[in-house]
Amino acid sequence: MISSGSSRRRHWQGAPDNMLHCEILTIFPAMIEAYVGESILARAAAKGLFSATVVNIRDFAPGKHRSTDDSPYGGGAGMVMKPEPVFNAIDYLKTDGAARRVILPSPQGRRFDQRMAEELAAETRTLTFICGRYEGIDERVRMALVDDEVSLGDFVITGGELATLAIIDASVRLMPGVLGDDRSSEVDSFSWGLLDYPHYTRPPVYRGMAVPDVLLSGDHRKIEIWRRGEALRNTLLKRPDLLDKTVLTDEDARLLKRLKEEEAQ
Repeated sequence: MISSGSSRRRHWQGAPDNMLHCEILTIFPAMIEAYVGESILARAAAKGLFSATVVNIRDFAPGKHRSTDDSPYGGGAGMVMKPEPVFNAIDYLKTDGAARRVILPSPQGRRFDQRMAEELAAETRTLTFICGRYEGIDERVRMALVDDEVSLGDFVITGGELATLAIIDASVRLMPGVLGDDRSSEVDSFSWGLLDYPHYTRPPVYRGMAVPDVLLSGDHRKIEIWRRGEALRNTLLKRPDLLDKTVLTDEDARLLKRLKEEEAQ
């Protein structure tokens, strides 16, 4: 369920215990609401497995102009998000007494990966995301409020909203019952330590390109071997570093040896 109601706080009350509830603090609530209201997240909400509270930080800023940023002490380029609106918003949310895990998307944080997505998908506490903007957030927010800093990688984006949505999306889709077939998440890239295998659907031939015969054979064992082999091939060619972190079976090792010989020819 995606929250609706007053602009001060959009919240669904009475969420069941097995629901993953996320709170997103942002100065651009429409960015969040547009995404969580579509596709997988919307379906998860409709099933009662996910809910979102979108909090407009500006609503908690003191003063006539509801300013959320100011110039940095010590000089320098850009603006810094003020601590008061963020503290006020968190204080307001905490009045419900719920346990929270407060996350700040930040290039200084722990690298987000599939394992962390699995960890968050199983979280029983409310996940509260603080979306930074400008040159960053006043350090006192990180010191006093944040439990985890999480990074998508070694690059810079304009604000924390995109990172937050990526983290939520990757986590929610792993929850049992969210996808139409729970096996879909089990064979996703990274879930089994490898990149994904190629996927095909109708028609069997398109613009001269044919679906591999093995996928049309109906032989599930051959299909399983082919898919595993192609996943190994993709990983070998595109992300060989993953092979060092993956537990390979004896059959995997034989397939990988053959693939390496083929690539060397």
